[in-house]
Amino acid sequence: MAGSAPVLHAKGPADVVALATRAYLEGEPVDMSALAHQLGIGRATLYRWVGNREELLAVVLAEATERTFRFAEKSAGVPDGVEYVVDVLARFMRAVLGAPGLKALTQREPMVFIRLATMPGAIESRAAALMEELLEREHSAGRLPLRLPVPALAIAIVRVCDFHMYAHLLGRGEPEVETALATVRVLLTAP
Repeated sequence: MAGSAPVLHAKGPADVVALATRAYLEGEPVDMSALAHQLGIGRATLYRWVGNREELLAVVLAEATERTFRFAEKSAGVPDGVEYVVDVLARFMRAVLGAPGLKALTQREPMVFIRLATMPGAIESRAAALMEELLEREHSAGRLPLRLPVPALAIAIVRVCDFHMYAHLLGRGEPEVETALATVRVLLTAP
């Protein structure tokens, strides 16, 4: 990526995110100097548009989170309610764990990924908003009685899933998808 001629002349931040996303999906490092070169812009412009490398990675990962979550929603095989939410999460977590770009990133930079994925920021905000939307839709349709406020429940579910999904990166062996799903089921059905 670093020595190639510019492939396009960036018009704005969306072009930076698109090229960084392509690198991520191909399992390549997101290199700010290479991005600036390929986009035909200076590093100062690049940083002004998207912030530092970790901020750009967070945006790329947040967008990947949304694409994967939307696909999980569309492909869920359970009609509605608690089991629909659990099915969406199961499909989402398994897709995330199987994503080649994420595997490459976590092998190269596990601590950077953990910091981005488990701290407040773009990824958490997007994941919580997606979960809120799903819970609210199921609740409003009368398919999911909730005993906690949707925002609080959504962030709790995101945190439970993160903790168990990334167990292998947190020094606890393998991902614990089934444990996460069982915990979410309890959160959604507790009296």
